[in-house]
Amino acid sequence: MNAPQDINVDQDPITDAMMKVLEAQRSDYIAQGHVSAEVRIDRMRRGMNSVAKFQDKLVDALSADFTCRPRQLSMLTDVAASVLPFKSGIKHVKKWMKPEKRKSMFPLGLLGAKSWIEYQPLGVVGVISPWNFPANLTFAPMADILAAGNRVMIKPSEFTPAVSDVMAEIVADAWDEKEVSIFTGGPEVGAAFTSLPFDHMIFTGATSIAKHVMAAAAKNLVPVTLELGGKSPVIISRGADIQQAIGRIMMGKTMNAGQICLAPDYLMVPEENVDEIVAEIQSAVGSMYPKLLDNPEYTSVVNDRHFNRLQENLADAQAKGGDVIPCNPSNEDFDTQQGTYKIPPTLIKNATDDMRVLQEEIFGPLLPIKTYKNFDETIDYVNANPRPLAVYYFGKDQKEERQVLERTTSGGVTVNDVIMHIMQEDLPFGGVGPAGMGSYHGYDGFKTFSHAKSIFKQTSIANVAKLGGMLPPYNDTTEKTIKMQTKI
Repeated sequence: MNAPQDINVDQDPITDAMMKVLEAQRSDYIAQGHVSAEVRIDRMRRGMNSVAKFQDKLVDALSADFTCRPRQLSMLTDVAASVLPFKSGIKHVKKWMKPEKRKSMFPLGLLGAKSWIEYQPLGVVGVISPWNFPANLTFAPMADILAAGNRVMIKPSEFTPAVSDVMAEIVADAWDEKEVSIFTGGPEVGAAFTSLPFDHMIFTGATSIAKHVMAAAAKNLVPVTLELGGKSPVIISRGADIQQAIGRIMMGKTMNAGQICLAPDYLMVPEENVDEIVAEIQSAVGSMYPKLLDNPEYTSVVNDRHFNRLQENLADAQAKGGDVIPCNPSNEDFDTQQGTYKIPPTLIKNATDDMRVLQEEIFGPLLPIKTYKNFDETIDYVNANPRPLAVYYFGKDQKEERQVLERTTSGGVTVNDVIMHIMQEDLPFGGVGPAGMGSYHGYDGFKTFSHAKSIFKQTSIANVAKLGGMLPPYNDTTEKTIKMQTKI
């Protein structure tokens, strides 16, 4: 594949450097030919071992970039969540690579013809990863990409530069540049990266940025996998165990200070239970975080830009009649914090649709609450808005559960918990509509980053074209074949 026509690589040193690496990776991939299971396993194992080797540096870098991020959270969500996909790929790739038998049309199969699919690497895959879980959302898709036999080029987020530096060390330690390469830097690096003629590209991040990524990829007809976000609703049924539900919801909402694409974005609760639910949320937050400001287990908002955005959203909600309720167990003064950008978990009761918190993905520890009278109102509301990345239902009513599963469309669903479906390596993770396209994880990720090549091997027993009347001059056999194939 040639460089895109509208890019003059001789005049763009950033693009020129990236193009040289891309061309080197593609040339080496072609020269290698078949990528054996042993080669794929070796590449994944090197990556897994290097992540483990640099885990302490990753944790320190995450804490530095966020100004406060608990070690345990970083170990669980960035280190362990990077290692596990590699382990899964190493264990299963030989099985995934096996050809799939398919049926041949009658009567060719009876005569010895065969049909099957072989999964072939795409070539060079570009990975654009975000800042909220920067290691995990780089290495997890990479495990699937390497399992599929591809080469990789990475562009990490400029919002977590310390982590990007450690990831660059990991890449240099684990792989040759012709296998995996990484390019750090700001928007100009990102723009150049998205302009490259990859064989596939995966972007994880905001929907607004995804539009630019997809437009740039379209110039080279590069297929894309988009892992985005949106407003993931939580529906609490009248039959739910409220204490259990709120404990699980607030675990997910306060994890990483709500800076998760799958974080619960708003609650829909029975109108008669709203005050009970608010009280239960306050209790749940107090149990997890007796203090917040100097608590190393409560994550800071990543930077001043996002801190200010969230504060503006709170001011907007309050100005439009929302009841803003901070969950601040020790009544700490957040205006006096030094060096961090912490915001307490904050509820917005009486939230209305004209508020920013119900129009934009929150990506922070703010939680609007809407009420309903009839359960159908919850389904109607979800369907009246853009399709979310996830829907969460809490309750014991099987009829309601089926309504949520069958009448709403989302990337995924967790029932009686939040976020947990992404932790299942054997379930595909991905969005739908504005929440994304395509998916990865396990076998589904292997297929996403592979080309399913259809193969048909004709029988040598007979002249099939003549037997079926396909060989001119056409005759009665031809007419019989047509009549048989068009019979309804």
